[in-house]
Amino acid sequence: MHDTRYRDTRYIVSDVMTHTVVALRPGAAFKDIVKTMRQWDISALPVVDDDQRVVGVVSEADLLRKEEVSDGGLDAYVDPLRRPDLAKAAAVTAGELMTTPPVTVPPDATLARAARTMARGGVKRLPVVDGDGVLKGIVSRSDLLKVFLREDRGIAEEIRREVVAHLFDGPYDAVEVEVRDGVVTLTGRIRDTALVPVAVRLVRTVEGVVDVDCALAGPRRQPNLDPDLPQTEGARPA
Repeated sequence: MHDTRYRDTRYIVSDVMTHTVVALRPGAAFKDIVKTMRQWDISALPVVDDDQRVVGVVSEADLLRKEEVSDGGLDAYVDPLRRPDLAKAAAVTAGELMTTPPVTVPPDATLARAARTMARGGVKRLPVVDGDGVLKGIVSRSDLLKVFLREDRGIAEEIRREVVAHLFDGPYDAVEVEVRDGVVTLTGRIRDTALVPVAVRLVRTVEGVVDVDCALAGPRRQPNLDPDLPQTEGARPA
């Protein structure tokens, strides 16, 4: 029976997040928020309480509500469903402007989970918080792409060590692994071709892999040394 287990070496959020974080207090003034965003060239800021717990997030979209009102874009009497937007347009502090509850992610989350959280929340940056909600960092879309900067050589070695060596019987180099620009090519002959889809799936989980081209084949057929004799699996009783 094949042992299909291998050590999980996937990157997690704490590996790529930004540890130095610019955060706001709930009492931060509107103009100070705008200045901070421009100074640090960021589009959203977490809001923390006195214990550094994240209580909300202020984004550029929250700030732009005020611009919409000044241009006559919001009318609470015409569209009652947009009254919360009108309230934000009148806000003057981070506590009034922020979106709650905040969309966050833990430090030990996989990059795939962080990407899904961003997509579902429609956000570009996520506060990273511990189990108590305390701010530990920020992870952005660009942070999640860092894994694709891995060198091909490092990706290939991880695949050989963590996938090939555990999945297939035979010599360490029975399956050849080549990586070019993140695209992995697997070649060689293996005993059990049923393991091919398993190999492809595991290789795709290696951080930095862009695509997988699998050319693995089964063992060579033994030549028929005496073609005149029928091929039987065993002798039959007379």
